[in-house]
Amino acid sequence: MIIKIGIPRALLYYRYKHLWESFFNELKIDYIVSPDTNRDIVRKGIAYAIDESCLSSKIYLGHVEWLIDQCDYILVPRISGYGSDGTVCSKFQAIYDVVANTFRDRNVNLLSYNIDPRVADFEMVSFLKMGKILGKRKSQCLYAYLKAKQVQNNAQLLEINEQERLLNINKLKILLIAHRYNISDKYIGEPILNLLREQGAVPIIGDIAPKRETLAKSSELTETLPWTINKELVGSIPIFKDRVDGIILISTFPCGPDSLVSEIIIRRVTDKPILNLMIDAQEGNIGIETRLESFLDIIRFKKDEFYGKD
Repeated sequence: MIIKIGIPRALLYYRYKHLWESFFNELKIDYIVSPDTNRDIVRKGIAYAIDESCLSSKIYLGHVEWLIDQCDYILVPRISGYGSDGTVCSKFQAIYDVVANTFRDRNVNLLSYNIDPRVADFEMVSFLKMGKILGKRKSQCLYAYLKAKQVQNNAQLLEINEQERLLNINKLKILLIAHRYNISDKYIGEPILNLLREQGAVPIIGDIAPKRETLAKSSELTETLPWTINKELVGSIPIFKDRVDGIILISTFPCGPDSLVSEIIIRRVTDKPILNLMIDAQEGNIGIETRLESFLDIIRFKKDEFYGKD
């Protein structure tokens, strides 16, 4: 029997896509990834989600809905925390149950793995359990996981090296503090990246930095954040701050953790221009475009004032 796995192109996909896809490739398991976020996916996600969900969570439900009837299983992992590194936003802890209940009348088969160090559910163990569900031997799954982990590490190293090259370009450089599932999303983040490039600026992605280093550096701004991924983003600021000209904070409405983190950054990073962007489900980018252009104009004006115009 040929099994096909559906992978929603949202939330943790952008953090673990190399790990997931390489794992299934090594096990010779077919998979399909939902398409880039579009307006139809956003509308469907909003229709299924409760109003209090952040836009990123609504988009995720839209991607899950797209995959229904396209595959045998839909991968919906549950992440409860990362042990001593911290916890995660509640949406990652609850997403499996949210999806299962939202689509309970659609005969959806969910494939999941659980990460919870409190009960010894570590990543490797969870992947072995997932592989067993798919009918693969433990030795096969262990080999596939180790190979996939190597692919993931290599991909991260390539990103870091490419970003180092961008940091050495003699152009205006803007640090983007945003979750990868936002900044890499075609609907949320891509328009911002394109606008910056069109304006002659180089986007520097805060999430592209060594994770151990960012976690250690996060305490320079705050020692009380509980969320691992937010700590990684905060810790990227001390790493990149002196090599960029401005910082843009990007979050989706109404994300509670991001709202708190953005406020902390605005209050404690006082030596760089900061623009805070909250993205909602409204169509069009005119408002964002205007704010970005004004932000870049202010930075260029200050640089000209400091260095003197040619």
